[in-house]
Amino acid sequence: MVTLNKIYTRTGDKGTTALATGDRVAKHALRIESYGTVDETNATVGLARLHTSDDAALDAMLARIQNDLFDLGADLATPGKTREELGYEPLRIAEVQATRLEREIDELNAHLAPLRSFVLPGGRPAAAHLHLARTVSRRAERLMTALAEAEPGLVSEPALKYINRLSDFFFVAARYANWAPDGKGPGDVLWVPGANR
Repeated sequence: MVTLNKIYTRTGDKGTTALATGDRVAKHALRIESYGTVDETNATVGLARLHTSDDAALDAMLARIQNDLFDLGADLATPGKTREELGYEPLRIAEVQATRLEREIDELNAHLAPLRSFVLPGGRPAAAHLHLARTVSRRAERLMTALAEAEPGLVSEPALKYINRLSDFFFVAARYANWAPDGKGPGDVLWVPGANR
């Protein structure tokens, strides 16, 4: 159970922060950048959800993703420690979370026509926000893969798989939001190569 009574602690005033393990690191450390960008991704999903209340299935998928992103942040904030070392079971991303994303990607994609061009980020508000979530999650993935290279064995394979599937989910979800359950959406906003020459 998390209890947050006091929001400011003054412990970070000199540019460090604590991991869930208690270890202090620089606020600009690659691990902090990684889970900070996961948090940023979560915020973009919150914005997208302002526009998905008319689609209960898509909104429920996004709500699950928001919870998963907190799981991912907890995983990244607790590097390499065991239950015995911590005194509690550290929260880790599980393979089933990435598998669920794959299933949901397939479910949304089943409604869509094959792509014949690259898609521009736009269309309905939900789609535009989901494209933003896609790009931020890709940045989180770049940071996480750099972290995995810098600290071998301290970023789990399920976590890397999850963040990779997540941007795919956002791409398909954005296309789906433009198609819309009523089938009356604007559809994909397509790139026209060299259109403005």
